[in-house]
Amino acid sequence: MKKLSLILMAALTLVACEKKHLKSESPIQREPNSFAIVIHGGAGGVTRENHNTEQQEAYSKKLQEALDAGYAVLEKGGISLDAIQAAINVMEDSPLFNAGKGAVYNSEGNQEMDASIMDGSNLNCGAVAGINHVKNPILAARLVMDSTKHVLLSGKGAEILMGQYGLEMVDSTYFFTEKRLNQLRKVQGKDQMLLDHSSLLENEGLMDDHKYGTVGAVAIDKKGNIAAGTSTGGMTNKKYGRIGDSPIIGAGNYANNLTCGISATGTGEYFMKTVAAHEVSNLIQYKGLNPKEALHEVLFNQIGKLGGEGGMILLDKNGDVYWDFNSDGMFRGFKKSNGENVVEMFELN
Repeated sequence: MKKLSLILMAALTLVACEKKHLKSESPIQREPNSFAIVIHGGAGGVTRENHNTEQQEAYSKKLQEALDAGYAVLEKGGISLDAIQAAINVMEDSPLFNAGKGAVYNSEGNQEMDASIMDGSNLNCGAVAGINHVKNPILAARLVMDSTKHVLLSGKGAEILMGQYGLEMVDSTYFFTEKRLNQLRKVQGKDQMLLDHSSLLENEGLMDDHKYGTVGAVAIDKKGNIAAGTSTGGMTNKKYGRIGDSPIIGAGNYANNLTCGISATGTGEYFMKTVAAHEVSNLIQYKGLNPKEALHEVLFNQIGKLGGEGGMILLDKNGDVYWDFNSDGMFRGFKKSNGENVVEMFELN
């Protein structure tokens, strides 16, 4: 009997130790009232060779300005939706990025811009596609979410509604930049050359000229609510009416307080085929992958294997920042209430 008691005591001690061990490995929770924001300014041919010192400084300065704008909202107790909107507005107003002022030209020589925004606390979301007179497309996406029962509005109908609600509308000349026009001419010239020589397969090699400078932001506020937003001009020389992943909830943009918020940039067709942003969230929620593993799985084992290229930023429910890309580089940065502030452009460190 005494021997049996000793065995039972040993077993209970073992179970208690195991429970203690498991508890010590539980995920670190977010600090009360902490907050953070992470942004990207597009992926693709973002290499040191393609950007001189002056250009690097210009991008770094604008990325920091965007981070500071979003951070200021969060620091004052503002909500994550307002924070990402503020950050994206800065990038949309800059000709450096392929969104808003710097949007690329389609095959007809016009801009067609897409954007989306999502509230991770209740899964409310809004998006616009194919608009070309709204100064800040992310504001249009927010208006769809807040003021209509719809999720996605496109083209002329979306612009009529934006005008009725008083969003700032601009003439198409506002979006003119010599840089983007030259990109269009270069791509169209190469495309025609390939067609003339019937070398259609080589067209894939032009992808570096079809820059994906999409911008995006994800934030978590002091209350722990996550929001994500994405805005883009699409791909240079895209077909008239083409819509990419940026306005598609779950593909180029997603937020859920249970897991994380994500904004993507890259060859949108592949992010749509894999429902990339939602797939990352699902891998975290249902498969138990950590964010780093989930991003790598989707970008390299799903999108990459299909031939797609790009990157994603992620902010999880604990306020931790992650990013990954299978392209040469990605303009990116984050700022957290614990004092961390990072801006990067090229290969992963």
